[in-house]
Amino acid sequence: MLYAIFGNDVPDSLQKRIAARPAHLERLQALQNEGRLLLAGPFPAVDALDPGMAGFTGSLIVAEFPSLEAAQTWAAADPYIAAGVYAQAAVRPFKKVFPG
Repeated sequence: MLYAIFGNDVPDSLQKRIAARPAHLERLQALQNEGRLLLAGPFPAVDALDPGMAGFTGSLIVAEFPSLEAAQTWAAADPYIAAGVYAQAAVRPFKKVFPG
């Protein structure tokens, strides 16, 4: 089943995010290589593709996991949590409707 993971950044986390990004992307790449990643990306803090020093307010990951517990365990081990980028990561079941 698909699960949506919402990571909410702490204020002024841009430098921590930059430092932890390679490890974060490595885990996402592993999901993609396994064919389990539907989409992933950050929420810019301002209305721009490159928010510059304004940074980001969080991230969204939609991926396939065998269970809600497995998705929660995966999210809890994210490098952004360990680095103090995310204040929390909420996981919810997700049903893809479009595109079909």
